[in-house]
Amino acid sequence: MWRGAIGVLTLVAVGLAMTALMQSSTAAIALTLSAHFAGAVDLGQGCALIIGQNIGTATSSAMAAIGASVTAKRLAIAYVLFKLIAALIALALFPLVTPLLVRASQTVDGVTLLAAYHTAYNIVGVAVLMPVIDRFTRFVESILPERGSPLTRCLDPSALTLPIAAVEAVRRTIARALGAVCGSVDATLTAVGGGARSDRNAVTLSEAADALHQAQIFMSDVDGPPESEDEQRRLTSTLHALDHTSRLAETARERGDFGAMGTQPGDARAMQLCAEAMQCAATIAREVATLPDGHPHAVPRAAKSKALVTPDAGADVPAMSAERTLGQLQHCANALRELRRAHRSETLGAVANGTLTAGDAVARVDAVRILEALAHHAWRSAAHLIGRAD
Repeated sequence: MWRGAIGVLTLVAVGLAMTALMQSSTAAIALTLSAHFAGAVDLGQGCALIIGQNIGTATSSAMAAIGASVTAKRLAIAYVLFKLIAALIALALFPLVTPLLVRASQTVDGVTLLAAYHTAYNIVGVAVLMPVIDRFTRFVESILPERGSPLTRCLDPSALTLPIAAVEAVRRTIARALGAVCGSVDATLTAVGGGARSDRNAVTLSEAADALHQAQIFMSDVDGPPESEDEQRRLTSTLHALDHTSRLAETARERGDFGAMGTQPGDARAMQLCAEAMQCAATIAREVATLPDGHPHAVPRAAKSKALVTPDAGADVPAMSAERTLGQLQHCANALRELRRAHRSETLGAVANGTLTAGDAVARVDAVRILEALAHHAWRSAAHLIGRAD
């Protein structure tokens, strides 16, 4: 039995070498079928060769991934692992399958049986991995973790050759940066309410600003303009979103003196409206930046099937939910704009009656100005990301 196992493994290695040298699994398998037809190999030997030849198909993918992007390398790793898992299953079942094929060869041509074995080999591998595809994906990602900022992972150079793919990559990068900035501002406003501020906000804002800068450079390297009018509108909306999100990040980095704001209803209302606007914009950003099905953070398939999709938005944006959230975001931005005007007059007027010093009044007015600008740019960014800007 041990000698038989060694023989099978030897034939598997021979089959792997055949495919690696020929750079074609089809040619290698055709050679095996011809050898069986000529009587050079029996069914068991042919099956062992086919197992090795299937593994050998992964060598081309592995070699092609050298020097490629992280995504391409992950795809190559997943393909190699799939072939290895399928081979292990085939080897485990080899003592059971081979006698069945020999018995079936009495009524069915051996070449046909080997061809069917090759097809069944891959079908069984897919059937085994499909139920655990999410875990398999995370395992591959853990083998080769993403390097650099998570905000710029969509900026794959391979997308530059196709304008629509490049625009989508930038759009998702903007969405991730928008979510990071809005989350940072919201955390700052929450911390101000508790009398503390997290230093992590500055780091997050710097990363977001850098990601947006890289997105601008990426867009400059795209090969040619979009072809259709829809793609041109999508590009224009994406550039508007990029501009507003960059302004949002720049305004957030001004680090207004929100701690100078008092307990007056206008001050508290301004911070509340801005915080609510940041939360709405972050919600829309998450929907736009959602990864494809299969990723643990993807939008559920049921949610996608029930949602209407905006004409300029990607298929991953549940438009009905985004429309409601955008409406709430717009309301916050408009309310802050109206509040800023009244707040400015009221606050500066308090200097005349001695309620506030000039320095405190100017600081409060400036803080509300920054809050209003943050809400405005967050609203415009989100609206352009989902194609709902006026």
